[in-house]
Amino acid sequence: MATPGARRHDEGVAPAEGIRVGIGGWTFAPWRDNFYPRGLVQRRELEYASRHLSSIEVNGTFYSAQKPATYAKWAAETPPGFMFSLKAPGRITQQARLDGATGSAKAFVDGGLAEFGERLGPILWQLAPSRRFDAGDIAAFLDGLPATLDGRPLRHVLEVRHDSFACEAYLALARARGVATVFTDSPEHPSIADLTAPFVYARLMRSREDAPQGYPAGELDAWAGRARTWAGGGDPDDLPHVGSAEPPDATRREVFVYFISAAKARNPAAAMALQARLQAG
Repeated sequence: MATPGARRHDEGVAPAEGIRVGIGGWTFAPWRDNFYPRGLVQRRELEYASRHLSSIEVNGTFYSAQKPATYAKWAAETPPGFMFSLKAPGRITQQARLDGATGSAKAFVDGGLAEFGERLGPILWQLAPSRRFDAGDIAAFLDGLPATLDGRPLRHVLEVRHDSFACEAYLALARARGVATVFTDSPEHPSIADLTAPFVYARLMRSREDAPQGYPAGELDAWAGRARTWAGGGDPDDLPHVGSAEPPDATRREVFVYFISAAKARNPAAAMALQARLQAG
């Protein structure tokens, strides 16, 4: 008997216009009988989530890297075309000096991420709020990150959480290496919309409990417009930039948008509402 609300194993959600929308993780008790249908067993939550969203940011790897067999199991439970992004372990990104962490970073990448195959999306390196911009330290770390895995190019993303990164020197450094900077829509962390890579990675952290879809309809409409602008080669000029917004170009971009933290119980509804707007065109 089919699980209530589940789709066939080969059915997923195609990213509209190259824009993937998702949430952080898939195991959260308030999502049961909320996002997940009543009666769905916990071991099938990833299977369900991956058929209703086009991507998931794995936050658990920030606390502990997993075994290759676990990565392979996760990949096998998701449909073709689905994509994970992975938050790298905090034991790497929270070190006093990043220029000495490249060996650990490579070990994380080589420690089984190949099991994801085509389902491996960006790797997120989240820095501590206390880490100030140090050009030499950051450059050495980024230069030491693996560029490929099993012949596939890797996409690296840096989430900076100190205001000292809001400078032209940092942007130039990241752009030279093609490393994306997270646009963090949050009242607590720097929100830097300047583009530093051929793809865009946004973490939206303003969902509210009193909004059934996490965000008011007008805000979701605005985020759909911004995501389309990014995907079409543009740079939304209504977001905070260190420099000027980049002029439009003809190059389409892949875009990753995740609803993270804040009123977490509402994040699946927010993601699905944004996804529906994008699919509607």
